[in-house]
Parts: sequence; structure tokens; C-alpha cells
Amino acid sequence: MCRHKNIFLSFIVSLFLLPSCKQYLDIVPDNAPTLDYAFTLRNEAQKFLFTCYAYLPASSDPQSNVGFLGGDEIWFPLEYREFDATLWNWEIARGNQNAGNPYVNYWDGGNYGLRSFEAIRQCNIFLENVSDLSKVPDLQQPERERWLAEAKFLKAYYHFLLLRMYGAIPLIETNIPVSAQPADVKVSRMPFDSCVNYIARLLDESAAVLPPFIMDRNNELGRVTAAIAKSIKARMLVMAASPQFNGNGDLVSAKNPDGTALYTAGVDQTKWSRAAQACKEAIELAEQNGSALYYFPASTFKLSPQTITQMGIRQAICERWNSEKIWGNSGRLANRLQTTCMARVSADVASNTTLRAMFSATLKMAELFHTKNGVPITEDKTLNFENRYTTRMAVDSERYVMEPGYVSARLNFDREPRFYANLGFDGGTWYLYSSPTQSDSGTFVLKAKANQYGGSDIGGGINQTGYFIKKLVDWNFSFSASGVTVRPYEWPEVRLADMYLLYAEALNESGAPTDEACSWLNKVRARAGLPSVQSAWSNYSINPSKYTTMTGLRDIIKRERSIEMAFEGSRFWDLRRWKDAAYELNQPVKGWSITGTTNESYYQVRTLFQQRFIAPRDYLWPIRLYNLSVNPNLVQNPGW
Repeated sequence: MCRHKNIFLSFIVSLFLLPSCKQYLDIVPDNAPTLDYAFTLRNEAQKFLFTCYAYLPASSDPQSNVGFLGGDEIWFPLEYREFDATLWNWEIARGNQNAGNPYVNYWDGGNYGLRSFEAIRQCNIFLENVSDLSKVPDLQQPERERWLAEAKFLKAYYHFLLLRMYGAIPLIETNIPVSAQPADVKVSRMPFDSCVNYIARLLDESAAVLPPFIMDRNNELGRVTAAIAKSIKARMLVMAASPQFNGNGDLVSAKNPDGTALYTAGVDQTKWSRAAQACKEAIELAEQNGSALYYFPASTFKLSPQTITQMGIRQAICERWNSEKIWGNSGRLANRLQTTCMARVSADVASNTTLRAMFSATLKMAELFHTKNGVPITEDKTLNFENRYTTRMAVDSERYVMEPGYVSARLNFDREPRFYANLGFDGGTWYLYSSPTQSDSGTFVLKAKANQYGGSDIGGGINQTGYFIKKLVDWNFSFSASGVTVRPYEWPEVRLADMYLLYAEALNESGAPTDEACSWLNKVRARAGLPSVQSAWSNYSINPSKYTTMTGLRDIIKRERSIEMAFEGSRFWDLRRWKDAAYELNQPVKGWSITGTTNESYYQVRTLFQQRFIAPRDYLWPIRLYNLSVNPNLVQNPGW
């Protein structure tokens, strides 16, 4: 297991303490800035490589990952509390994106954005210099080839992040020389399909050289492998085959000033076949090298099957370096994220604790999860959820998910294991390693009304909806009257369940047999304690044949993906590539009336905000107006 002695992690962390990533590299002993010094010896070149890694997005940071607060999964207190005065990614969820000074700007790096083109430039510098065999003379050829493959992957990945956000982009194959003429600097956006093919080629080239897995787990966990490169290629090709970029009539008119079309007209079904093949290759390579869905191991504690299933779901995210994480980013540790999510589950937790519980799951997300029979609450013919906003009392047989005798909303009963693994709620259990009974019988219970310990203002933070995000908090999280202890985990940039779901989607869209597509869904559902798609719909759904059609299975896959990947930042991008954002992100954000102190006053549905998403404008990021003014070869995205 990778711990504090991990050299790679230590270097990345040290970079964050510097005013600039470049500062370390640009200084030689006599203080004369030069790049030549960075490629004189192996150790210096390795530092430059790690600088290329250091630009990776802070995906585990509550403020930096636009997927957390930019969509409809998570809401946040209006006062922002200890977060910055302006929470830019939340402004996107509120419909306030702008072209003058864009929020989460990956083009220029402003407002929690990534300096993507600067990152690409650093990768190009590394590739140019380390490819020169006259430089870094003490670097052995096998290691040289691996480092070049890592830099090539990172270059491709930064291009992919731009592509996902902006659509067609300029491709920076080599750095523009300092001596270049002004006209040479004014780059144009390349056609979208050309961008996809270029990035795919870089990923293929890097995958052919990268190691299949990390052998030195003490020092190198977090560095990229061939399976990671294949997985990012699969993710990109699924995106490119999706409706946002495949036959999207809203983009057909987008052209460069010279008339070059940036997007092709009409749907190309072969893109789905290509995506399916890429998913298959990624999965096969990952599994050949030890990847597998995470299941919670046997414990000395007395745990019920229900809790064991929940722990498998939760710890697939939080367990360090578990088998499901194809790419765990060791430079992006989830510590602040956990305190932002964690509820006060006991009166013993000090009121001035670092717990905040400010990441609030929306009522929409609570309703999204399946029933215990594995179908949507609106489709289950054996369970009635029409009265889901009324209340009832938990009975003893429900003690592993609810406190017996506690009154809670009908919505919180008879739900699938992922509901209870993902969400904390009034009356729900919250099992931790520090459970007072060392078991899940008589464990922590969240009591969230305004006059109870879980619903009160916690040191400046408060939950807005009555649903707390349990999924992102490691079960090793502990607390006392004097403070809390957080065990950080590396952020799962890619996990195997994600690849299974992408593969199922690509198979369905490419016309593969229904059972083949369902087989990959069923692997994920089995870990979640659910029956197969075929069994669940045939036995419990009011639409038993839904899974037998491409359209019906598409709906099932989308929902399955939104549930399995909930609160990981995936839905934000999925809604865009599916072209579902115009509907989903124009719905009201709702939650319980958290100021209530009784069952009657608390379990009242209230609207927190009416979201606003303007289509087609908000499907792509705007290029900052200043960039357009200095480079007439750039064209703005539609609607901006």
C-alpha cells in the first residue's frame, strides 16, 4: 500500500506548496533560469515529468471539481461558509456562466480552471528534450521510453479535458517557437473528429509502451499504466459517439473563419462500434492485470449481509488502492471532501468540529435510486411510492438501515442497497469502523431535524436538503469530543464499474444483442445486491419488456449509470453528452424542510432553487472573449 513514503506523492504535494510549478524547474544553482538544466541528469528530468503530472485536475476538491456542484446532484448552503466568497462551479449550476470571465476556465486557467494549454506545453517540452538521446545521459533506454509514454499520455489527457469542455479545439502537436511570426501563433480550432483521432492515436502510442500495472507499489502508485490509457480512450470515444457530438444539429453551423466545418452532419453509427471495441480492450487489459469489482472483505466485526453489501459499494470509492480503481490519483487525496460530506452522527461530536455536512444530495437524486427490487420507484408494481412524501415508522427487521421505532419518509424505505450506501438521512444508520457496538446492530444513527444533533449548524456548516452524502466518506472516519480523524484516499479517476457501464452503453447503441449489453450491467448490479436487469424488469416492473428494445435499454443504462456513478462528478458530463441537460438542469432543486423540528414540519418538500440551463449555449464552455479579440482565427461556441 502506498503511504507517506511514496516519493511520487510527496513530490506532487510539494508542488502545491510552491507559488508556481515552473519555479522549481527554472532555477539552477547560480539562479540563472534555463530549461537545459532540467534535462542534464535523470533526477532533474524526473522532476520535470512530475511537473507534467502536477497539472492534473483536483478532482477530489469540493471547490475545483465542477462535476460536484455544477449539476443537479449536490446543493450547497447559500452562505458558502468557509469556502471562497465565490464558488465558481456552483455558479454554473445556477445558470450564471459567462463569456467575459468564464467560470472553471480550462482554456486559460481562471476561476478554478486548469491551465490546460500550459500543461500541454510542458508535456511537449519534456517530449522534445527526452526524445533527444544526447540529453539526460544517465537515463536508461527502457525508462526513457516509459517516461516519454507517460508524457504522451498526459498530453493526450489534457487535450481530452479541453475537448470534453469546449468541443473542437486547437491541437498543440508541438510547441510554437518563440521566434514564430504573429500569424503562426493565431491557431485555429481543428474539426472535432480530427481532435478525437489525434488524441486516440496518442493514447494508443502511450499504451503500447506503458507498463500493464505498477510493480513498485511503494513509490509509483498513481503513475499511469496501459490500462489507464486504454480506459481514457474508451471514455473519449463513448463521448464522441454520444448525441452531443454525433449528429448534433446545433453544432453543424460551427465553422472556422476560413469555412472549415468543425462538426460533421448526421449520425455515424460506426462511432459506437469503435467505442465498444475500445471499452472491450480497456476492460480486458485491466482485468488481465488484476482489476476486479471491489467486494468488502470478511471482517472480525459482526456485520449483516445488508451492511456488507453497502460497505462494498462505499469502499469501492474510499478503500485505498482497491482492485476496482484502474486509475487512482495519488496527487489528489480526498480529505477535505470527507469533512465537507460527513454528518454529525452522534451528540458526542463537538459543535465546533471540522465536520461540515454541506454537500447535500438533492431530492431528485434520492428519488433516482431503485427500489429493493431493482427497478425505478415509478415502475415497481409491487411497491407503492405514490405516497413517498408521507411518513411511517421503521420496524425491527429494518434495523440495519433505519433505527427501529424512528419515523421517516416513505421514500427512505424499501430502497436498493446503493440508496443506503450513498445517502445519510433522518433516522438512517451510518456504520463506521468506530461503531460503539463494534457491529451494525446499534450503530450510529443520523437524526437530522433542526433540534437534533445531525440537523444543527455544525461549526459553520449545514445540510440543505436533508440528504447527506455517505458514499464519499471512508468508513475509517472517526471523531471524538475534541475533533475528527480523516484517513485520506486517492481519488478514483477511473474505476472498473465505470468501464462496464460504458461498455454496456456502447454495445446497446451499436446494436449488439440485448443479453450481451445486460451482462455488463448485471455485473455492477450484482455487487449492489440487485437481481439482473432481465429478472428485475420481468418480475417487478409495470413495463416488463422494457429491456428488450434499444430505446428501453438505453433508459435503463442511463439510470444505472447515474446511480452507480452518483456524486463522483460523472453525471455532470453524462447529461451533456446524452443531450439530456436541457431537461434535467431546468428542474427545481428540492429537499426537505430542514428547519422543521417535528415529523410534520420536517417532511415537507421545499424548492431551494429553480435551475436554468440555456440550450444549446450551456452544453459547451465559452471561449473567453479576450481570446477571440486577440486571435481572429478562433470561433466562439454556439450561443455565446
